[in-house]
Amino acid sequence: MSAPVNSNRIPRIIGKNEKKEYYFFMKLMKRTVDCGSLRKEDAGRAVILNGWVHRKRDHGGIFFINLRDRYGVTQVVVDTEAEADRGRAAELAAACAELRNEFCIAVEGTVRPRPPDMVNPSMATGGIEVLASRILVLNRSETPPFQIDEESNANEDLRLKYRYLDLRSAVMQNHIRLRSEVTFAVREWMTGRGFLEIETPTFIKSTPEGARDYLVPSRLYPGKFYALPQSPQLYKQLLMVAGFDKYFQIARCYRDEDARGDRQPEFTQIDIEMSFVDRDDVLSMTEGLFGHVFKKTLGVDLPAQFTRLTYEETMERYGTDKPDLRFDMPLRDFAPFVEAGGFQAFKDALAADGEAKRQAAAKGLSAAGGGVKALVVKGRADYSRRQIEELEAHAKIYKARGLAWMKAASGGNVEGGVAKFFTNNAAQILSGLGAEAGDLILITADPKRSVANTALGAVRSKLGKDLKLCDPARFEFAWIVDFPMFEFNGDENRWEAAHHMFTQPQEQYHAMLEKDPGAVKGDLYDLVLNGYELASGSIRIHDSELQKRIFNIVGFDPDEAERRFGFLTGAFKYGAPPHGGIAPGLDRLVMLMAGQTSIKEVIAFPKNSFAVSPMDDSPGGVEQKQLDELRIKILNQAG
Repeated sequence: MSAPVNSNRIPRIIGKNEKKEYYFFMKLMKRTVDCGSLRKEDAGRAVILNGWVHRKRDHGGIFFINLRDRYGVTQVVVDTEAEADRGRAAELAAACAELRNEFCIAVEGTVRPRPPDMVNPSMATGGIEVLASRILVLNRSETPPFQIDEESNANEDLRLKYRYLDLRSAVMQNHIRLRSEVTFAVREWMTGRGFLEIETPTFIKSTPEGARDYLVPSRLYPGKFYALPQSPQLYKQLLMVAGFDKYFQIARCYRDEDARGDRQPEFTQIDIEMSFVDRDDVLSMTEGLFGHVFKKTLGVDLPAQFTRLTYEETMERYGTDKPDLRFDMPLRDFAPFVEAGGFQAFKDALAADGEAKRQAAAKGLSAAGGGVKALVVKGRADYSRRQIEELEAHAKIYKARGLAWMKAASGGNVEGGVAKFFTNNAAQILSGLGAEAGDLILITADPKRSVANTALGAVRSKLGKDLKLCDPARFEFAWIVDFPMFEFNGDENRWEAAHHMFTQPQEQYHAMLEKDPGAVKGDLYDLVLNGYELASGSIRIHDSELQKRIFNIVGFDPDEAERRFGFLTGAFKYGAPPHGGIAPGLDRLVMLMAGQTSIKEVIAFPKNSFAVSPMDDSPGGVEQKQLDELRIKILNQAG
């Protein structure tokens, strides 16, 4: 015999006078259909729905309840006037009076078509309603801290504090569903082509990879630490040495760096590595993967091959190695028009250009020098001085000294800004830049060509957003290839790896690695989507001697290199195959597919902009006993 029933724990049940065991009620009222499935052809069907009260309306004896679950919303009608049993009608009315938003309830009733004038075409279930005969309150709810609607307008920290409520919204439910479908599509495509999904360790040795490691103290070995992986880079290379020629993993990664819209302390990447391949093999494989994912989840057909741009080309044309190709506004070279004009600042930038190249040539090195670049903003000669000053302020964030401007006028003339310095060659300028009357011309100049490009590229990106040229439903992929292998750190007066130290230099540069590191191009490639870096990869070094040369160029002490990476370079001595890979960011991918600008919108439980979780107050303190076991002492601010 079952235990006695505690009547205080039995939810209100309408349409039954006797009280039964709670588990029996639950079984009796278990849903038979979800809240998004019913259509006109279901009319007359007896159903049980389970979900949350989304809205309730009282029309004087007739109650309308919008019942919601993750599949959709169904309108439930409680018609006390039409109920023949007056006792049941009174109980139904009492129950409806009690219901509030976010009560979790079960409803038994019959599907009926809505009257023609009451059909709601904006709802998938808008052609029907369920006439309730019984309601069971499964759980009551306090008043939520914000309205759970299609999309929440609450501030970020409030949403994250009550994330379990925020996730009930239709928008967040769709984002998390999309993420699940994308992940499944990735696994489906990869496994269908012979890739093995292999897990790599979460506790690893701390190695320098560009960001700070999250460290995990070891209780068994006081004073020693594991690190959480910034990526599975070294392990996936070891898997290639081990003979697993096609590997992938939906990998969790951790980096202790400042958060931003497309970055979190913990994130997920689609980690891929292949043996016996070159760059084109990796790029082709990735194009096939994304073609499948977008078709499977969004019904979008991608081109079989994505646009390919060299690093130098994209910096010259767009001022960034993450160009947004959804709009056409390339940077133009203004240098050919400088000499005939009278604007000295432009001439000084080009004079510095020539001097930098002469000095570099005397040392046997390469140099980009200075530059003067222009941007033609079609049809925006109506921009006010204030609007142009806002663009100039944005350019200065990227080290521009200023932002010159002029406007294309009729008759091949220019006016405003620096136009007075170029009246003699105005027609040539307009023709060379492809500018027409009514266009705005923006110009940057700097002794460092990279600054002129980057600053004007930032202005281009801002204009793309301001002028609403970036359609979130359009997906423009581009491969960026032929990156510099090394970058010079002026503060520390040394060369650094532009990507990571395990990238293969392109073969034609092997002989000159030490002589002119700045001219060396790596076998690197980035995949860009709508102005975001979506994936980064490279062909890897598989020769231990070449790896030692790279360590030496970046100033990595041989003993330190052996201590940190000896397990990898040692493995290279045992017939390591040529290999390469790529690692698309899953969070960033889903963010772009969902038309969002922050990965927090597609992660179930993200941290806020300060790397804190308002929901569970992490990071938090721990008991002194735990610190003692780990032999860790917390210093105060003065300590």
